[in-house]
Amino acid sequence: MRPANQPTKARVKNLSRFSLALTIPLRLVMKFGGNAVSSVERIRHVARDIVARYVQNQDGHRPNHVVAVVSAIKGVTDDLIQVCDSIVRGECSRVESLTKSIEDRHRSIASQLCNNESYASELSSIVDMLIKEMNDLLRGMMLLNEVTPRSRDYLLSFGERLMAPMLCYALKDIGIRAEHLTGKDAGIVTDSNYGDARPLMDTTRLRVRHRLIPMLEQEGVVPVVTGFIGSDQHGNITTLGRGGSDYTATIIASCIDADEVMLWTDVDGLMTADPRMVRSAQVLREVSYAEAMEMALFGAKYLHPRALEPVLEKGIPIRIRNVFNPDCQGTTILKSPAAYPSKIVKAVTAIRSVSLIDVRGSSMVGSPGTAGRIFNVLGDSRINIIMISQGPSESSISMVVRRSDLDNAVNALELNLLGRLIKGINVTDDVAIIAVVGSGMRGTKGVAARVFGAVAKQGINVIMIAQGSSELNLAFVVEDKHAEDAVRALHDEFELDRINQ
Repeated sequence: MRPANQPTKARVKNLSRFSLALTIPLRLVMKFGGNAVSSVERIRHVARDIVARYVQNQDGHRPNHVVAVVSAIKGVTDDLIQVCDSIVRGECSRVESLTKSIEDRHRSIASQLCNNESYASELSSIVDMLIKEMNDLLRGMMLLNEVTPRSRDYLLSFGERLMAPMLCYALKDIGIRAEHLTGKDAGIVTDSNYGDARPLMDTTRLRVRHRLIPMLEQEGVVPVVTGFIGSDQHGNITTLGRGGSDYTATIIASCIDADEVMLWTDVDGLMTADPRMVRSAQVLREVSYAEAMEMALFGAKYLHPRALEPVLEKGIPIRIRNVFNPDCQGTTILKSPAAYPSKIVKAVTAIRSVSLIDVRGSSMVGSPGTAGRIFNVLGDSRINIIMISQGPSESSISMVVRRSDLDNAVNALELNLLGRLIKGINVTDDVAIIAVVGSGMRGTKGVAARVFGAVAKQGINVIMIAQGSSELNLAFVVEDKHAEDAVRALHDEFELDRINQ
C-alpha cells in the first residue's frame, strides 16, 4: 500500500510543477450510504467528516481534493420500487401515500438542515423543483398504467437526486465550497441496459476528468455526486443496479486517479461471516481485490459486485468504514494485502433466497451447444444464473437462480426446450449457497475435505458443488434451513473467530 501522502503513479508526472516544500494534496473519493444520511444530524455529521478530510492537509496550506458520492436516504429507493409496482397494479392510493411520504421526509430535512437562511431557501426551492418533476413523471406513468425500464430508472433516480443537494448545502452551511451533480452531470456515460447499466469507461473517463478536475484543482470545490445513476449516450438516465453508489465511487476514482476510495456505511467492514449468523464474526483488516470480489458475489451485501473493476488496474485502495464508529479502521481492499498470511480461509458467506433448477435429458449427451442453448434461453428472459454444475455424463445441468426469477426461468425452459433438447426439469425452490473464500486456499491440499467434513458433522446434505480454477472460493448448495448451521460450522472449523489474534 502507498504511504498516506504518496500520490498514485498516474499523478506523479503532473506534480513536478509544485514546490517540493508543499505537501501534495491527496485526492479522495468518499461515498456515503443511505443510512449515513437519513436525518438532519446524520447529514451534518457526514458534512463534518468531509470537512475533516478536506482540511487534513494543512502543512502546505493546500486542501485535499475530495469528491463526495451519496446514496438516497435509506428506504427511499425501496419505496420508489414499490411505487412502480403499485402503478402496474393500478393502486393509485398506494402510489399517492408512498410519494407523499417521500416528499414530506425530504422537505422536512431540507427545512431544518441549514442555519443560513439564504441557503435554506435555495435548498427548499431545489427540493420543490425536483419533487414537481417527479410528480409530473408519475402522472404520465399512472395515466398509461405502465412502467418501462427507462421510466423506472428515471423514477428511481430521484432518491439520489434529492439527497445530493442536501449534502451539498450542508457543506456550504459550514463554509465549504460545494456543488451538487448528478452522475450524468459528472460525466458518467453508460450503455442503455436500464436497471443494470455498465459504464462506457473511455468516454466516461474523458468526461469525468473534464468536469471534475478543474473543480478540484482550480476552484477548490467539493463535488457532491449522486451515486447509482448515470446516463446513456442519448442522455437518458440509467441506474447501475442496487448498491450502485459504490460503483459510482470507484468509477470516479479511476477517472480522476484518486489516492483512495472510502466507502462509508453502517457496518465496520467486510467480516468473516454475517454477524447475524455468527456472533463471533470478526472484521477483516485487509483483503485482496480478488477476495473482496468473491465475497461481494457470494453475499457480502455491503459491496457492489462490480465496484472493484474500475480500480483494479490502477491499484487504488478501497477502505470500507463505519460512519457511526469512526474509531474502527474498517477493511482495506488492496492488490497485495499483508495481513493474515497464514490463513487458508478468510470468510464464510451465504446467499439466501435462491432456487436450484436441474435439467435432464439423454439427448443432451454428446450434443455440442447444449449448454449454450439452455443459457441463451435464460439470458433472453433476463435470468441471471448464479452458479452452474455439470457432470461428465453430460446428461444433466444444474443451475442456481434467484428465487424471484424461478417461475420465469422454468417457463422459459418449458416453452423453448422441454420435450426437445431436455426431457425433464426438477426444481428445489428453497436452497442456499454457502461459500468459503480465501486466497490461502490456492494450492493448499485438504481444504475440501475439511469443508465437507465440518458440514457432514452437522448432518447437512450437500446438494451441489462448484469450485473455480482460481481456487479462491469453494461453493456448495444446501437446503436453506441448514444454511446458518453450515456457516457456523465452517467458521469454527477454520477458527475465524481468532483471525485478528
